[in-house]
Amino acid sequence: MKFIVSGKVFDALEDVCFGVVVAKGVDNRGNNTAVKGLLETSLSYIEKKFQDKKVKECEEILPYREAFKRIGINPNQNMSSIEAMASRIAKKKGFPNINTIVDLGNAVSLKYLVPLGAHDMDSASNDIYVRFSNEGDLFIPFGETEAETLKEGELIYSVGDKVKTRRWIWRQSEEGKITEESKNIFFPIDGFKDKNYDNVIGARDELAKLLKEIFNCEVSVGFVDRKNRELEL
Repeated sequence: MKFIVSGKVFDALEDVCFGVVVAKGVDNRGNNTAVKGLLETSLSYIEKKFQDKKVKECEEILPYREAFKRIGINPNQNMSSIEAMASRIAKKKGFPNINTIVDLGNAVSLKYLVPLGAHDMDSASNDIYVRFSNEGDLFIPFGETEAETLKEGELIYSVGDKVKTRRWIWRQSEEGKITEESKNIFFPIDGFKDKNYDNVIGARDELAKLLKEIFNCEVSVGFVDRKNRELEL
């Protein structure tokens, strides 16, 4: 299985890049006090950071808003995952515990203020792509069973015609969501080489380290950009 980013994505977003972590042999059942503590620390950090400033005006968030506009997504209507999470926390609306892997990903995502996804690799029958949608691609929203049909030209993560995330890093699907039974997991971290490369790599390397320490699993890392558009997972 490969992770492949279409050349058209780099035509639209020249400096976009992707840190990658792959964890194999994870036991995601039960709770973990270390992960709970990491998430609580990140929540406190976000609350303090945005006490007196708007999330959408933060220098770490602005590159995603600008990129959304460039590819025809309204960032006020469809916030990137990291802006949505940070905004929810800043407004003290509460933040849920999902499961250990998702909580760990959220803790690292918030610490570095980068979007960080998590996808069950065993649900994917083919390569994972970042590409622009084709007419008829299918997306099943979280908690739903009925698929939405996409139009052509929307930036997505996909496996075949099954959409894993809509509007790039806006919303993840039921397809490949992480559950307590997930064992082999692909984590993409989206960013920009000219804006927040250090945050992308910092998040990647810290996540890999924590996965090894907490889950004692097999972990590998990688990086995808314009010069290296695909990665064997």
